[in-house]
Order: sequence, then structure tokens, then C-alpha cells
Amino acid sequence: MLSMPNVSPSGPPMAASPLTVAVLEIDEYAAGLGWDQPARLFALVDTAKLRAQEPGLAAQLGLDSPESTTAALTPIEQEEIPRGKALDEFLATIAWPDAVAGCAMTVERLMLPPSAEASVPDGLSDAQLTKWVARHPDRQEVRMTVAVLRDGARESAVRLREKDSSSEVLTGAGLVPGLAEALAATFES
Repeated sequence: MLSMPNVSPSGPPMAASPLTVAVLEIDEYAAGLGWDQPARLFALVDTAKLRAQEPGLAAQLGLDSPESTTAALTPIEQEEIPRGKALDEFLATIAWPDAVAGCAMTVERLMLPPSAEASVPDGLSDAQLTKWVARHPDRQEVRMTVAVLRDGARESAVRLREKDSSSEVLTGAGLVPGLAEALAATFES
């Protein structure tokens, strides 16, 4: 398990929810790794509970310092996602322990603007569609960070490669509904 570095002092807005803060923290961490990265999965744990119940782990993650102003949720990166396995298949194998309040994932994809979707040829297989989108002149590379909590709360951040700046990150609960649904399903028993 790896911890996330804290968001810079100019980090997310003060009024942001703990889930929004966590999503933006993960987005900033992923941005620091650069583009063309594999998908990454994170457990979200309640920081106060982590400090109380696992002081050794909290110290290892740098959360035990009295002067540290940490967020209410601490993202903890999980083991690498197996290459070649579809994300939905991988997510279907996950069961989180009770100590995990939520989870998040970053994933990079190619997207087309709505205006280009009408020109998609009919009858393409998934592989053919992927190749067609990759060659389309209006494609955009995006990094999506999606988080869900056990209580159903959701948040997303989307960063365009062509506008790779923290000030250009879009946030909203419903930006990536399919991935949010798949992550939420990891909490169903």
C-alpha cells in the first residue's frame, strides 16, 4: 500500500467536501506521475479513524504529525491493477474491509466530442471502435478520477491532456457515471 502526498497549500477550495478534496488530491498525484499511466485504484479511509486505530500506519503515511493538516479522507493506493484484464472484470473481484470508507480510481481514455459521435461507423467491434477513435482528429486524451463512498456519495475529476493544469480540472458527481457505478458495486455484498 502506498500513501498519497498531501495536496499543495494552494490545494482544493476550503468549501469542498471531503470526497472532492480526496478526488482532487488523487488527480494531483496522478498528474505528478505524467501521462500514459496505467489505471490506479485507491482505498479511501477516514483519517481520524486511521490515526486512532492504526497509529503505526498513520505514522508511516505521515499523518501523525500535530502540524499536519490532513483531509478527512486519506487515499491509499492499492496494488497495481493486472494488465490485460478488463476494468469491469477486475472491479468485480474486489471486496473492501469495513475500515474502507470508499474507493477511487484514475484511468486515462480517449474521448470524442458529442459532435463526432454521430460519425461513428455502424457495426464496429470494440477493438475496431478503439482504433477508429484513436485515429479521429477530434479525439481528446483525458484522465478521469472517480471516487465513491459506501453511503453512495460520488465525485469525479476530469483533466484534459491538452489543458493539463490543476486550474483546468473539471469536477462533478456525474461526470463519469459508468465508472462510478462499477466502483460503487465493489461495496455491495
